[in-house]
Amino acid sequence: MKGYRKVLIAVNGSKEVLRQGLKLAGDEECWVTVVKVIPPYDGDLNLVGIKNIEDVLGSEGEREVSEIKKIADTEGALIKTRLEEGKVHEKIVDVAKEEQCDIIIMGAHKQGWIKKLFSGNTIEKVISHAPCPVLVVEA
Repeated sequence: MKGYRKVLIAVNGSKEVLRQGLKLAGDEECWVTVVKVIPPYDGDLNLVGIKNIEDVLGSEGEREVSEIKKIADTEGALIKTRLEEGKVHEKIVDVAKEEQCDIIIMGAHKQGWIKKLFSGNTIEKVISHAPCPVLVVEA
């Protein structure tokens, strides 16, 4: 990964992308920002008895950030974490721009990722709008 100083790792459901991204970034002593995007919830929560969605999403987000930091500590990496809420592809692109990242690292599922890559999913949207190259790793 020669020439990349600022790396954005977009964490999805799997933390494997984080491990692989940290390994790649660690080889070059890059600045690493890790982003986890929580999609917005537009449904009616009264039906399931949840009074405050922000508390639910906040506690889930804190748990995710805690897991991310634990993995980074295990890998011996210093990271900056960002927890964002919104459309996943838009937030990843926005964070990459704000952090002036040189590359975005994302994960794709092991089975059928080529099909998903070209079928209008998050990875395709990030690739088409990103201000920098996007590296897709198998997660």
